[in-house]
Amino acid sequence: MADKTHTVRFEPVGIEIEVDESETILNAAFRQGIMLMHGCKEGQCSACKSFILDGEVDLDRYSTFALPDFEEAEGWTLLCRAHPYSDMEIELINYDEEIIHGGTPPRTISTSVEAVEPLTSDIFFLKLKPSEPLEYKAGQYVDIRIPGTEHHRSFSMAGTSPDSLEFMIKAYPGGKFSGLLADGSVKPGDEIEVTGPYGVFTLRPSSPRRLLFIGGGAGMAPILALLRSMQENGIDREAAYYYGARTEADLFQVEELGTLPCGFVPALSEDSNGWKGESGLITDVVDRLEGDVAEVDAYVCGPPPMVEAAIALLEAKGVPEAHIYYDKFTTTADE
Repeated sequence: MADKTHTVRFEPVGIEIEVDESETILNAAFRQGIMLMHGCKEGQCSACKSFILDGEVDLDRYSTFALPDFEEAEGWTLLCRAHPYSDMEIELINYDEEIIHGGTPPRTISTSVEAVEPLTSDIFFLKLKPSEPLEYKAGQYVDIRIPGTEHHRSFSMAGTSPDSLEFMIKAYPGGKFSGLLADGSVKPGDEIEVTGPYGVFTLRPSSPRRLLFIGGGAGMAPILALLRSMQENGIDREAAYYYGARTEADLFQVEELGTLPCGFVPALSEDSNGWKGESGLITDVVDRLEGDVAEVDAYVCGPPPMVEAAIALLEAKGVPEAHIYYDKFTTTADE
């Protein structure tokens, strides 16, 4: 028996999509080129939390940290977990009208590994050759299927080419995919399946505001993609990139970053002999060196504690929430 299809209308943007009961509302939106705000896609982060104005849903398993029971009872839902059981009307709380119609429907394609190389002691460069071009916007990510399993991990592209997918991946102890890079299990010639693109960590082209990038660790990947895209497209918006690392040995891509259209400011959180640059937590460095930032577009990517601290700093310095875009790089090691 075929699944029933229901009409889901999003307010206040007035967009309608058709959703099968077997798929989540978020996946149906992706399929139809509608780019809704989202994060983990697994009911863990609350980025896609929205309010049901009318209709009924059935929810896949999710974290009550993302959607507490009392909020679910009030009518809140997670679009990445919600299956419609009637025609629906949903109020989007977090959305961006500039990009909502700009989605590229995700596809699953095979790729072959072209290179696996260490960038630092715990960050690896991975280059995949897709079997067919995969169009994506700079700053987006794909889900990489862990070889031999049905599970996947999400990683942002560091490049811009649809013919070559480049990643910068931090290896964690017990990391289900990153561990395979660290121990040499993933090697050139291997076939790996990817699905995408996903993500809204993309430049808003109509904005004239100065760009402020803040990153740490493997969070460099999507920011590097944005900077490379700016250079390739001749975008001359004023930009500064603050990047935090532990020691000088944990810095990478420094030579290239010196040629890209931004003021690059690396900062070390631990003492390094002979280091003549900035020292301290990256948020402290930004606070010290940046004056009035109320009129910037801020892009933040890195470990969750860094991202949360940076968002708090930016908001305290007067950056509107709507002008702060972020990716939190999480790990599912040891889960």
